[in-house]
Amino acid sequence: MHPAIIPLMAVSAGVIVANIYYNQPILNEIGQALHVSESQIGKISMLSQLGYGLGMFFLLPLGDKLNRKNLILLLSGLLTLTLILFAFSSTLTVICVLSFLIGLFSTPAQIILPMAATLGKHNRGKNVGQVFSGILVGILGARVLSGLITEWLGWRYVYAISALMVLTMGILLKLYLPEVTPKFKGSYISLLKSTLALVKEYRVLRQAALLGAFTFGVFCSFWTTLTFHLSSAPLNYHTGTIGMFGLIAIGGALVAPYFGKLADKGNVYNSLLLTVSMIIGSILLIKIFPYSIPVLIVSVFFLDIGVQATQITNFTRIYSLHEDAHSRLNTIYMTMYFIGAAVGTYFGLLSWKLGQWSLSTSQMLLWGCIAMLIVIISKRYKS
Repeated sequence: MHPAIIPLMAVSAGVIVANIYYNQPILNEIGQALHVSESQIGKISMLSQLGYGLGMFFLLPLGDKLNRKNLILLLSGLLTLTLILFAFSSTLTVICVLSFLIGLFSTPAQIILPMAATLGKHNRGKNVGQVFSGILVGILGARVLSGLITEWLGWRYVYAISALMVLTMGILLKLYLPEVTPKFKGSYISLLKSTLALVKEYRVLRQAALLGAFTFGVFCSFWTTLTFHLSSAPLNYHTGTIGMFGLIAIGGALVAPYFGKLADKGNVYNSLLLTVSMIIGSILLIKIFPYSIPVLIVSVFFLDIGVQATQITNFTRIYSLHEDAHSRLNTIYMTMYFIGAAVGTYFGLLSWKLGQWSLSTSQMLLWGCIAMLIVIISKRYKS
């Protein structure tokens, strides 16, 4: 294995998954260009996450049946084409359809992640942590990049540049990504059935999937409504400034390998209690001090550490359940994860419409408390 393969996988996963989040800080600009309302244009964020979640269920299991390298390259090619079409689209209906397809074809990010878990069992937590750090940097960096590019060149260039980046990563993966022999020999239908059977078989998988859904739902609800909060009075920030808040959160991604190592050592539930507490504490702070920029900066930093570290610990837990079913385990987890994202975004938009930032943060706080309850119950009923 080439020594740079894990960093390459991390960067590639980040570049691919970023496409789901480019729209969040520039929703107002896209809406103004298409002459539609905030609630209408907010749907494209929900649709991209919904497409990603469905891609997790219907495409990700193929990583256990087909050649993963070829599957990653095929989907990356389709993503490149969709991004080019998005850059030239001018109607809301087409934008919505392409947003859904962008989410669907961004699945390679989650095929790469379990693949990293197979490249060295003793360093599984560390390898998964590095690749997930790349994914998180992609998620957070997407906001910075799209905000700046939109301010300098316009929102269409965000997707044109991204198409070039995905194409470049595809070429590098074709050259250096190792071949991993698939273990599953049955049909596609039997593959999906065996995927669903894992839910019944492993309580840890059920616990981790629910926890992931609620914590990532908080994350997506926060970043979607933060755009409207920062662009409204009294702050009135522009897209470039809003995007820069993603830089603060990227710092949280740097601690991912540390939490992966904690999970490798077996300190799973103590780690989860700590990370979910970070999420709740951060939301509570921004609810109490909604217009304090220092408080917002600190809260963004610790919120993203909490969400990212929770997911790293969950990944390490589920990948230890079945060595030959990493893609299928990831399917269950990530399907719930991004259903949580889509539902969290929906309720975030609904809360903003009904009660602006105050109701939005109350909704996030409720979801954070549910996540903590899941951890407490999981710790009591270990299995």
